Amino acid sequence: MRVIAGVARGHPLVAPRGTATRPITDRVKETLFAILGDRVPGARVLDLYAGSGAIGIEALSRGADHATFVEQSVPALKALRTNLERTDVAERAEVVGSDVARYLARPSDVARDLVFLDPPYEVRDIVAPLGLIEPMLAPGGMVVVKHFWRTDLPDVPGLKLARQRRFGETMLTFMEADQR
Repeated sequence: MRVIAGVARGHPLVAPRGTATRPITDRVKETLFAILGDRVPGARVLDLYAGSGAIGIEALSRGADHATFVEQSVPALKALRTNLERTDVAERAEVVGSDVARYLARPSDVARDLVFLDPPYEVRDIVAPLGLIEPMLAPGGMVVVKHFWRTDLPDVPGLKLARQRRFGETMLTFMEADQR
């Protein structure tokens, strides 16, 4: 695992040991950011179930203004902090050690341009956060959900399906916020 492009290009990333997290492959990450393209520079990013932080760090490396990483696993938080320091993007990052649902229940005055959601492959870990994310999106903001390809995502008022891309058993679903 490494940073693919931007100011931290080529930096290796560490992942927590065990099977509690599923690090994103370089191939999936490369396609994800190719699809996002011009949405990344200047974006305010929220990386939920952040794990090692590979997705949010890639966004920061490619010019995102700020990223908030939410993760509750202590080994994952340790890897995430190590990766932020190694890639020299820590000054534009906030790490929150919290359960995702608890974090999303707090009021926020920051509108997010990009939200990455890479939960355990259980439907309840996708459905509950989606309804809470929509109000914190900037107009035209995007949510990207990494999930098991057979999992159907619910319709969420204020979000419309923009695109899906499958990689074996992994699906990336891109949902765009209404312009409001």
